[in-house]
Amino acid sequence: MADQSRTDGVAFEHTAPRWLRTAGGVSWRLLAVTLAIVVVFFALSKIQLVVIAVFLAFVITAVLRPIVNWLSRWVARGVAVGLSLLLGTAFLAGMLTYVVYSVANQWTSLSSQFGQGIGQITTWLTGGHLPFRLTNEQLTAWIDQGVQWVQGHAGQIAGQAAASAGSAVEVFTAVIIAAFCAIFFLARGAEMWTWFLNQLPVRVRQGWIAAGVAGWSSFSGYTRGIVIIAVTDGLLAFTWLAVLRIPLAAPLAVLVLLGAFVPLVGAPAAMVVAVIVALATKGVVWALLVGLGIALIGQFEGHVLQPLVMGRQVSLHPIVVALSVAIGGLVAGIFGAVVAVPLVSVSWAVFSRLRTLDPPMDAAEVEAATGQLPVVTQVSPAAS
Repeated sequence: MADQSRTDGVAFEHTAPRWLRTAGGVSWRLLAVTLAIVVVFFALSKIQLVVIAVFLAFVITAVLRPIVNWLSRWVARGVAVGLSLLLGTAFLAGMLTYVVYSVANQWTSLSSQFGQGIGQITTWLTGGHLPFRLTNEQLTAWIDQGVQWVQGHAGQIAGQAAASAGSAVEVFTAVIIAAFCAIFFLARGAEMWTWFLNQLPVRVRQGWIAAGVAGWSSFSGYTRGIVIIAVTDGLLAFTWLAVLRIPLAAPLAVLVLLGAFVPLVGAPAAMVVAVIVALATKGVVWALLVGLGIALIGQFEGHVLQPLVMGRQVSLHPIVVALSVAIGGLVAGIFGAVVAVPLVSVSWAVFSRLRTLDPPMDAAEVEAATGQLPVVTQVSPAAS
């Protein structure tokens, strides 16, 4: 019976086309890998707070580690960790304090300017400057519909506000856990990594070391680069808004700084808010000037800051970055959009470090293999 079943299996393999056997083998392997990824993401979604905290801890470690290494030349490493955390906390607290002070100091004049600006926008919309015609009655009807919608969904809005309060508590908890983990990563990170490697068999340690070095180099390089770019964008936006005397220049610049952590879409979305504020408080011309300055800042970031700061830390094509941000946002919202690019970057760095490449093909070989032979220019006898 065993010989008969073995003979039937061999006969079936020879009966099935080779492409079908190959496709079947690849398909079940892809299904197994996909299932494993789904299980991992499902498990991580159940401990999302811990995942966010650990990610923040890695970010803090990547940003502060050069400072800690520099300070540890003169003081003990524990003291260097404490000083670096105090400097980082003081910077964030000072920035937030300045923003709050700016808003409170300009609130009275801003409310008056905003009301006048809304009146100017209404006059502009109903004054026949647009291809279509709007009337005061239409604008009033739209406003009334908006008020009715808010009144009709008051309970839902209140429920969302209560949920946001709970989310604020979760964010605070995540920050505390992240700071706690970052302290140990900065102070004892090398010892923790050594302990982990010692738990592995000797035959796989070199592979883990190579993967860890490649992954951490990519993540830390991306993190420090995006922080430098975000701070630069914020400073440039604040300078431009301050020169144009746009109200709330500091809070808008901070919004641009925070938006820069979401590649491609974060900073432009924050800059649209600055255009709206300029439109409502200063008028159409000033809004256009703000938009022009924002476009120049974007060009400076894309053509100067990104190549100069990032360099070869993140070797990802812009299409890969855009798709990563889109997929991350669909899967996990804002947090997914933020972590998508560094996650893909680390995965690609580890894969690139561990894979074995065959000899590359040149353009002529590729064209010949695809059936498009290169055109060879014939040299005339006179030219020779």
